[in-house]
Amino acid sequence: MLTSQKHLFSLDESIHYLNGASMSPLLKHVEEAGIKGVLRKSQPQSIVQEDYFTDVDAVRKLFGQLIQVPAERVAIIPSVSYGMANVAKNLKAQPGQQILLVENEFPSDVYAWEEVCETQQLEMVTIKRTKDGPSWNEAILNALSERTALVLLAPLHWSDGVLFDLKIVAQRCRETGTLLVVDGTQAVGALPFDMSQIQADALIVSGYKWLLGTYGLGLAYYGPAFDEGRSIEQSWINRKGSDNFRSLMNYTQELRPGASRYSMGEQSNFIQIPMQKVALQQLLDWTPQAVQDYSSTLVTPFVERWQELGFQMAEKSQRASHLFGLRHDTLDHSRLKQELTQRKVFISTRGTILRIAVHVYNEPQDLEALTQAFEASLGK
Repeated sequence: MLTSQKHLFSLDESIHYLNGASMSPLLKHVEEAGIKGVLRKSQPQSIVQEDYFTDVDAVRKLFGQLIQVPAERVAIIPSVSYGMANVAKNLKAQPGQQILLVENEFPSDVYAWEEVCETQQLEMVTIKRTKDGPSWNEAILNALSERTALVLLAPLHWSDGVLFDLKIVAQRCRETGTLLVVDGTQAVGALPFDMSQIQADALIVSGYKWLLGTYGLGLAYYGPAFDEGRSIEQSWINRKGSDNFRSLMNYTQELRPGASRYSMGEQSNFIQIPMQKVALQQLLDWTPQAVQDYSSTLVTPFVERWQELGFQMAEKSQRASHLFGLRHDTLDHSRLKQELTQRKVFISTRGTILRIAVHVYNEPQDLEALTQAFEASLGK
């Protein structure tokens, strides 16, 4: 079992940061890697040809280990919207087919398909969450058919941590010939994810949340369905032979094998890539399962107190422990904001949902401060 790892981060002792689902803090040794990268750029003569590829390949390998895929299947991307745009560009569908999304999906996962639906005459279908009737997972399965060209899903909902059964959805997608695209941003790194079990066609992940990396860098898996596709940009570094700078003027239409064709231009970022490498090494050392277990141990003692205050949350079996939502029918959100600010507690609000996100840098006093803010805002 992991114990608190707060000493590895530069968080101020006076704050209670429960908002890693918006942006994680950096590990101290990730900071150091970034500073080293900045200073390295000040001495560009030290950067040689091999350096454009060495750390990139290391990051792809480490991410592959994290999700159980070969490094050749991993691409370097700047954002979720970029990763989704690569999928959208290569979607081959028939007029009248459907793209399935769940209700209140993250905007980058919605906007990617609007132009595709217009140009290919597809229908975007939203699967709503209902209190009565079939569960959300059942509703997704019921909506899947041979008409479904693509379903976009995450391991959990980004607003409140409600879990989706990706394994059974993936099985149904294989039966219907449907592409399964997963946004793993709010899960990968803090929740175990084994691609060999899911067998999704693509997985897109931002780096600045649970991968403990920087803003502006992410990672993606592209499966065999995308082996002959084209990226949304035409970068020299993704072409075959790009690792030989002397031959760059020998232009070629042949791309490097695997998912590297989908990597962004300037992927060799000598500041961000080393930072992500160190972060991934640390995550693999901890393991996502250990992060999830630590989060559960941290949260469980407070659940009963929150429920006694009138807060509602999904059952433990239906939600993640590192990210979850709380609802309250009569809560004064303005009053709560004041109480949180006074106690230096940081969380997110998504609609009427209070989104709480914990990690190994959190300790019981962080959740105690949150609970005291709840009590004060409710006049308890």
